[in-house]
Amino acid sequence: MHKKIYQLAYVVLFAALFTSCKKKFDDYYARPDNLADPIYKQLVDNGKFTNFVSLIDKAGYKQTLAAAGYWTIFAPTDSAFTADAEFAAFIKDRGFNNVASLDSVTAQMIVQYLLVYNAFPRSDIDDYQSSLGWVPDNAFKRRTAYYTGFYNDTSYTGTAYKAVASNRNNTSSNTGYYVSADNGNKYIPCFTSDYFAKQGLSAADYNYFYPASTFSGFNIANANVTQKDITAENGVIHIINRVVTPAKSIDEYLRNKPQYSLFRSILEQFMVLFIKNADATHRYQVLHGGSQDVVVKVYSNLLAFSPNNENYFKLQDNDAQRDGWTMFVPTNDSLSKYINTVVLQQYPSINSLPISIIADLLNAHLWQSTVWPSKFNSTFNFLGEPAKMNPATDIIDKKVLSNGLFYGTKKVNEPNVFATVYGKSYLNPRYSLMTRLLDMEIKSTITNPNVKYTLFMMSDAVLAARGYSYNAGSNGWVFTNPVGGATSTNDSNRLNLLRMLYSGVIETPNNELNGIGTTGFKGIIGSYGGEYIKYDGNQVFTAGTIERNVTVKIDSVVKVLNGQVVYLNDLLYFPYLNIGQNLAGLGTPATSEFNYFWNYLKNSTLFNTTTSEITGIAGGSFYTVFVPNKAAIVQAINDGMLPGTAGVPNFTPTLTADKLKVENFINYHILDKRTVIANGNDIGAFPSLLKNAVGDPVTFSILYPGGVFELGDGYNRKAHMVTALSNNLSNRTVIHLMDNYMKY
Repeated sequence: MHKKIYQLAYVVLFAALFTSCKKKFDDYYARPDNLADPIYKQLVDNGKFTNFVSLIDKAGYKQTLAAAGYWTIFAPTDSAFTADAEFAAFIKDRGFNNVASLDSVTAQMIVQYLLVYNAFPRSDIDDYQSSLGWVPDNAFKRRTAYYTGFYNDTSYTGTAYKAVASNRNNTSSNTGYYVSADNGNKYIPCFTSDYFAKQGLSAADYNYFYPASTFSGFNIANANVTQKDITAENGVIHIINRVVTPAKSIDEYLRNKPQYSLFRSILEQFMVLFIKNADATHRYQVLHGGSQDVVVKVYSNLLAFSPNNENYFKLQDNDAQRDGWTMFVPTNDSLSKYINTVVLQQYPSINSLPISIIADLLNAHLWQSTVWPSKFNSTFNFLGEPAKMNPATDIIDKKVLSNGLFYGTKKVNEPNVFATVYGKSYLNPRYSLMTRLLDMEIKSTITNPNVKYTLFMMSDAVLAARGYSYNAGSNGWVFTNPVGGATSTNDSNRLNLLRMLYSGVIETPNNELNGIGTTGFKGIIGSYGGEYIKYDGNQVFTAGTIERNVTVKIDSVVKVLNGQVVYLNDLLYFPYLNIGQNLAGLGTPATSEFNYFWNYLKNSTLFNTTTSEITGIAGGSFYTVFVPNKAAIVQAINDGMLPGTAGVPNFTPTLTADKLKVENFINYHILDKRTVIANGNDIGAFPSLLKNAVGDPVTFSILYPGGVFELGDGYNRKAHMVTALSNNLSNRTVIHLMDNYMKY
């Protein structure tokens, strides 16, 4: 009896304690009386959002927006629905006449696109959520709840597919072109005055895309935010005066634009693959039933970006908040004309083009960044070039799309690789070997549109006739001697070809060679390789062509954006003879003005009679030899600078002191590691081969008093070039005749 009483007492006590604790728990965690209502309730209670609320209901988002969460919603008023012509056109394109007639799919599209993950008040909506923290005023897009998902597509060959867009840029830095857990959600643009100020933009950049809207400092696409920062239990509401409909991706926009069909057909034919994906297929079959396979539409990694990728680079989770792709697309007529007149000058059809040319043509129109209208000249495409467009006259179509900006254009954004001297080789299959050589080092140099060049061409036919070929399998240059047939595959073949190529790359900032190929136009000029070539009428000379006694003629000259190309019938050979051998050729005749200098040299301790090499001159280096004429040599003898008597040379002195005089005299007339001509480019003090007692080079000066080339020594002696007998080409050297000697 007592036991039962005690048990009952315990039950009553426990019940009292539990009731008391539960009351305290409910009181503590109960919804605060001052907490704002959820998004859905506020929209309903306001009474000005009946159309939008009806779409929320039809889309199945009532519960989502009436419950806990963390959202930003851009809510169009009823008047926005009735006054927005763009919205009316949008639903009409989908087969509907008014809001009430919209189906659940269209309603879901609209609601999801106006619904942004996370709650962003006006103060935060333009901040970039980087992996290192928030970056103020660095973003102009927000990820929405809307994505395209599965859709119907057709390949270039006409095969129909159930497809899903690639959600990664197909580059080597990515793990793949598709991540099954990523829906590729679309982004909605959010333009603020703070972002524009930070980026150096103005209202004109906004109105360029939305001429019928006013930039208010806080715009969502073409809509003004008329009331901001309405706090809700589950996020933030911003009221807008237009119904912002889902933006297409660049890929989607191009799909149904016949005026750009040629550009798109090139993209689809050469840069797209439809690849079956097991994860996407499984997901589709679970959601929709059946056994249909799903493919991922994958763009080539040769492109700057994948036009169907909504995620930007995805190097950080949110990097699409702050940037996106840009594509300029020429209309069919402008692109067709350009392809036929420029790209296909030497090719029969697009199908015959190397893939690199196709990629360059496309990438000239692709930017891995946002190109604002005011930034055409300062934002660079995948090829490192700006938009060569006038935003006021060359653009016929401009759109802010979900993953970037789109510009429809009247003209082709011609790439420098086509328009410059490089293009005449690159776009001609008969110059494939030359193009390969140019690509090794100087492609970026000669494709600079702001620097003028003259480029001497080397055709495959000429190279083949001279024994040169390329073996792609072994990635090697081959030389088969036309005389005897001996073949070599060592790297010297490549170096030899480059030396000849570089002899024909001439920087001409002042159009120095604009008359080349015409009668009476002659001279000498330095090349990219540091060697000099001479020209006279329709002939071109190098030390090598002179040595071989080969006549190299100019067939034609063609002007291009940054200069001109010169078509030749042969190669610009380099010499094998050394400087000593060339001096022998100049000085051996007894009547030659070079004879005295040559005789002192060949009998000196500097000269190797077996190889004709000169001590102190290294193979592969550049030099200039200033040879005093006979009268100057006689004067040097009389002045005691060379061995001899009363002006009569002693070419074979026996005294050590006399031999040293000869050595010093010769060395002081050779400019070390530099080749100069009388072009006004080299002025000042320059080192000779002669060294002083402490081993430093003894210098002489090069000046142009009155525009005349002049050498000077430390004794105020002057020597001038005998022009008619100067500019003799040698091995990386030029030999000049002077009217005086220089005293060391």
